[in-house]
Amino acid sequence: MREVDVMGVRVEMPSNQPLVLLREVAGERYLPIWIGAVEATAIAFAQQGVVPPRPLTHDLMKDVIGALDAELREVQITEVREGVFFANLVFSTGAEVSARPSDSIALALRTGTRIVCAEAVLDEAGLAVPAEQEDEVERFREFLDHVTPEDFDAH
Repeated sequence: MREVDVMGVRVEMPSNQPLVLLREVAGERYLPIWIGAVEATAIAFAQQGVVPPRPLTHDLMKDVIGALDAELREVQITEVREGVFFANLVFSTGAEVSARPSDSIALALRTGTRIVCAEAVLDEAGLAVPAEQEDEVERFREFLDHVTPEDFDAH
């Protein structure tokens, strides 16, 4: 397993489909995962530190985990089959729960949990970005600094 950072979310054009972009911490590979608009908003909220007046689903999950005296130890992106990604939530109790990567990432951002990805997933779906293309990545980072959750409305 390789640790990854969440670079952010964006809307892929012309399909208007949101995606979350992960980056290998000790490497040059990026992993784009297409997600739903609701999950994109949840991830963007967490990255921007938005605190809703009432807990949204991922905030509720965080609160339930804490109420049960458990801790989310790790999010694992375990495989990709026919373009569909799979993840596991690994808890301090030893329990593991299968989950969508988008929900797992949204929860990890709220709990400060590390995210790791199977080497095989990065080999199959990761994109290597050589150093000379880092300026394009920097433009993407600038986009992420200015994107708002409203940009993901389906309307």
